[in-house]
Order: sequence, then structure tokens, then C-alpha cells
Amino acid sequence: MTATAVYLHAAEPRPRFGDLIAAEWIKLRSLRSTWFGYGATALAVVAFNVGTAYDTYRYWGQQNPDGPEGFVRAGMPLDEAFTSNSAIVMMLALGALGAMAIVGEYASGTIRTTFAAVPARRSVMAAKAVVVAVVAAVFGAFVAGVSFAATQAILDQRGAGVSLGDPGALRVVVASALLAPLCALVGLALGTVVRQTSGTMIASVLVLLVLPMVFTDGRHWSATASHDTLYQAWRRLVTTDYRPLHYPWTVGGAWTVYAVWAVAAAAVAVVGVHRRDQ
Repeated sequence: MTATAVYLHAAEPRPRFGDLIAAEWIKLRSLRSTWFGYGATALAVVAFNVGTAYDTYRYWGQQNPDGPEGFVRAGMPLDEAFTSNSAIVMMLALGALGAMAIVGEYASGTIRTTFAAVPARRSVMAAKAVVVAVVAAVFGAFVAGVSFAATQAILDQRGAGVSLGDPGALRVVVASALLAPLCALVGLALGTVVRQTSGTMIASVLVLLVLPMVFTDGRHWSATASHDTLYQAWRRLVTTDYRPLHYPWTVGGAWTVYAVWAVAAAAVAVVGVHRRDQ
């Protein structure tokens, strides 16, 4: 390398983290499949929730003999604000979308260009994690907010709707909204480690949905492992009438599970790409 080349290389400014975030945002928004995936998921999630509320409205007399007071007292309006089916759909879809943010680059080979332009792999992956988490968080806030507003408007026609000011309502919306970026980060982390589309999707399903079903509340160790999964943490946060059979746990513990999963997933994504070849 000549002296001039050495000088130019030394004088070239290192990319700022804000520049890396901007670059990752351009990558994400330039893919039509990304917006198609988010759009289809939003429609499916809202449709599940609204459909459940409408079913309750339509067959009100058959399903709710205790009237609106009993319906609200049992916590049913919040159960229908964001149903388990809609949560499962969102977890699967966001895990896949988060994974594709990195697996797509490995499949196309553009990851080599990225790392050639910015050798600081950890910085690149940290920026990618920020972009994926922020986009998924906006998505989660949108679908959780729309679902809550729509379902409660339908139930209110029977005098059984609640507002965000009611006990537990805001927690249901926030917990459901945050489930989206958490699953997206898990998908990103798994994609960084597995690096193959089919393998990553299988791993995402296993981690996000199969593990919570494997563990039961019958034994202490199994209950503790179940509580440490994202799905069960979400269920603990959105359940207003919580009545454990054997081993209870707190709302604070569920929020802690959320935080640990977020930090662990981001750490795996950042460290995993640094320790392996392209």
C-alpha cells in the first residue's frame, strides 16, 4: 500500500452510528415484502380481535346471561381486546419478519458488501437491531391500539366496553404492543445464528410457541421455565382475573421476562455475527 493510500485510508471518517441506522432503515423500507408482511399481519391480528368481539355482540343473549356487569366483572372485555389467537399470529409473523432482516442478506450475499463497507460488524448489527425493534414497536402499538379501540366500540353497543382508564386496560395494550418488537428481536437473533431461512423459521416457532406448550404448571421447575417464555409472560400481563393453580408469579416478574428477552436477543444478534465468518 502506498503512502497516499495509507493517508486516504486513515483520513476516511468512520461511519457514525446514526449513519448505520439510516442505512439499515433504507434497506428495510426498500423491500416491498417487508410492508406486505407487516400489512398482512396487521389485518390478520385486528381481524381476529374484531371478529371475536363481533361474535360476542351478535350472540350476546346466548353467551352472557349475567349481563354487561357480569361480563365486565369477569374481565372479558380485556380478554377480547387482544386475544390469544391474535397474539400467536403476531408472534409467528414478527419472528419471521425479524429473521428476514438478516437472513435475506445472507441469502442474497449482500451481507458481504455490508461488512466490506463497514467492518465493524457489531455496530452494523446493533443498528439493525434498533431499526427492527423500532419498526416492530410502531407496528405493535398500532395493532394493539386499533384492536382495543375497535373491540371496545363493538362491545360498548351492549354496554360492556371499557376504556384505557379502567384497571388493567393500559397494561393489556402495552404488553401486547411490546410483544411485537420482542418477537422481532428474537427472530433477528435466531437468523444471525442459524443463517438459513427454513432453519430459522423452524427455530423461531420452537422458541416462541412450542416451548411454552412443553412446560406445565405441575412441577416447580417446569412452571418456572414456563414463566420464562415470552408467550406465558404476555398471558400473565394481560390476564386480569389471575388465579394460578400451583405456582403463582407476579406482574413485575412478567415485565422482567420481557426485559431479559429483549437484552438477550439483542446481545445474541450483535455478538453472534461478530464471532462467525460471513
